[in-house]
Amino acid sequence: METMTRANEQMDVAVKNPMSVQPGVARMRELTPAQRRAVMFAQQQVIKAQAAKKAKDEREAARMRMWQEEEGGVKPRTTVQSVAAESDEHDVTLREAIGHVLRDLRTRDRRTLREVSEKAGVSLGYLSEVERGQKEASSELLSSIADSLGVSTAQMLRMVADYLDSVNK
Repeated sequence: METMTRANEQMDVAVKNPMSVQPGVARMRELTPAQRRAVMFAQQQVIKAQAAKKAKDEREAARMRMWQEEEGGVKPRTTVQSVAAESDEHDVTLREAIGHVLRDLRTRDRRTLREVSEKAGVSLGYLSEVERGQKEASSELLSSIADSLGVSTAQMLRMVADYLDSVNK
């Protein structure tokens, strides 16, 4: 009975003296400096992740429009702004264009490098270097990778040509 009276007294005191604290501020005051830094770092990471997700969604939407146009018989337009910005600095090589198209094909299907490399019979590291435009793949290797991505070699090469046309304009 005595503890209930104390609890009621504490509640009465809390009601009589409400603190005007903004949401979230009270929590930050209770944290140590290291904890505050950790919270701020986590908040920054969330903001970066949200920005990355937004950019990825925009790229995916552009890619889907391109594929819908291609399926409808309309010549596809590549609308990748980041690569167009890079092309201002230097010309895109055939090796880089092939890598870009291969990566787009793979990410469109939401497949990992490991899945494609195993199906194509190529090492994961080598496939990664081909996608980044650091290695030139042989025609047999390109054919194997294209098959593992579900497109013919001719289709993949047409996409590379379209990509080069759009970047060089």
